[in-house]
Amino acid sequence: MPPESAPAPLTAAEAAAAVSNSPLAPLKFAVFRMLWCVWLAANICMWMNDVAAAWLMTTLTTSPLWVALVQTASTLPVFLLGLPSGALADILDRRRYFIVTQFWVAAVALLLCAAIVLDAMTPPLLLALTFANGVGLAMRWPVFAAIVPDLVPRSQLPAALALNGVTMNASRIVGPLAAGALIASAGSAYVFVLNAVLSVISAFVLIRWRHEHVPSPLGRERLFSAMRVGVQFVRQSSRLKAVFLRIALFFFHSTALLALLPLIARNLHGGDAATFTLLLASMGAGAITAAMFLPRLRQKMTRDTLVLRGMNLQSVAIAVMAFAPNVYVAVPAMLVAGMAWITTANSLSVSAQLALPNWVRARGMSMYQMAIMGASAFGAALWGHVASIGTVQISLCIAAATGSLGMFLAQRLAADLSIEEDLTPSHEFKVPTAETPPQHGHVVATIEYRIDPARAAEFQAVMQESRRSRLRQGALNWELRRDIADPACYVEQITDESWTEHLRRFDRVTAADVALRERKLGFHLGDSPPLVTRWAVDPAPKP
Repeated sequence: MPPESAPAPLTAAEAAAAVSNSPLAPLKFAVFRMLWCVWLAANICMWMNDVAAAWLMTTLTTSPLWVALVQTASTLPVFLLGLPSGALADILDRRRYFIVTQFWVAAVALLLCAAIVLDAMTPPLLLALTFANGVGLAMRWPVFAAIVPDLVPRSQLPAALALNGVTMNASRIVGPLAAGALIASAGSAYVFVLNAVLSVISAFVLIRWRHEHVPSPLGRERLFSAMRVGVQFVRQSSRLKAVFLRIALFFFHSTALLALLPLIARNLHGGDAATFTLLLASMGAGAITAAMFLPRLRQKMTRDTLVLRGMNLQSVAIAVMAFAPNVYVAVPAMLVAGMAWITTANSLSVSAQLALPNWVRARGMSMYQMAIMGASAFGAALWGHVASIGTVQISLCIAAATGSLGMFLAQRLAADLSIEEDLTPSHEFKVPTAETPPQHGHVVATIEYRIDPARAAEFQAVMQESRRSRLRQGALNWELRRDIADPACYVEQITDESWTEHLRRFDRVTAADVALRERKLGFHLGDSPPLVTRWAVDPAPKP
């Protein structure tokens, strides 16, 4: 991504917050506090929209499938558009991109309001406009996720991410309460009007943010190339793949509760829109309460333990909600569900953030969100279908049982055994120059090593780490060649898309890559360093 401006010197309060163990310490950082407030408003808008849309759908149809599809329509865009959005957030000025997303959400809210006022709302139109609102979420989420690690010290990142979870769950309380009050007193149209007003105000707050965007001297990455590199980075990271599997499993099963909650609320004794709002608010309150204790929990338990116990708690809450007769049973169950939600989501989000360098963070976190939303969208449709052919209780019980079992198997069969890498940017590698840089075609770099044949197996194992490193940086291809006539001669070959993309890889070198280079050089024999040669591949002539 383009390099950002140098961080401003810390104030005395910020310096003290950098070493504080308080869960609220990141709020001492002025820019984080401002963006946190914007994110809170954005999530309030999201929940107001989702609650109003879900309840509006129950007035248009009684089909459980149509009601559950509201959740699918709101989450599916993040799955479909997350990667392009993440790539754009890594390529463009993140501040301006964030502003555009806020105006998009405001425009969709006004369209929803107009459809209601004109009495033109139908179930398909409601799903279409809910999908359009989800497009705004797909656009803005990777931007914010990529910005946060630049706003606070690394030691405060878990607390900052927990506070982001608080915004989600505070909005889970405020949003439904505001939506419920407006629906009961004025009608659904006013919910969408308030949504539009809050989104526009947030956009103007972002306009006031003084953030200098410094373009890369190499120019912007091309969109499809940036998307390829983002996918490639995740594929070569065992840590990220383990995180993505767990977060997808968690949301695939836990979304059964949210997708069917309008029907659960209606089926409770005296259930109505206020009951639905109360249940959502209870879940949010549980999450906020748990967020205050997360620093202590992280000191006592590993991330894997927190994730497994969080999934088990979520399953218990879902099972209780399946048979809850009234709000006196349902509210405590929703409090537990909220605690489990933030414990699991925060633990996995921290793991994902720490596995991503800044240049690819928006793309990586967009794919993290794609895993969440794709699992949520598919899960909502599946659990809604199961409820349609059976009952809501059967659907929730199946989700609860398979959720705990699936997470247990994931922890045992797909354990993350990789060592956490130091992703601090490094300029240790000398950037190559060329008198006449190639304008077209691929660039192939070869590095010739001479090693002790007796250590060949050990060398090849280290070179597999080199393969993952080169591909994570964006190389098109990597090969290790062995000279048949000379067992001591090995050639590492890296292919890049172009000369510019070859140079970009040097901007992406981390401290872990430098340490890996030293390990490779430890195998090399002789006083002179390995021979490095770069080749331009001319396009084949057309027949």
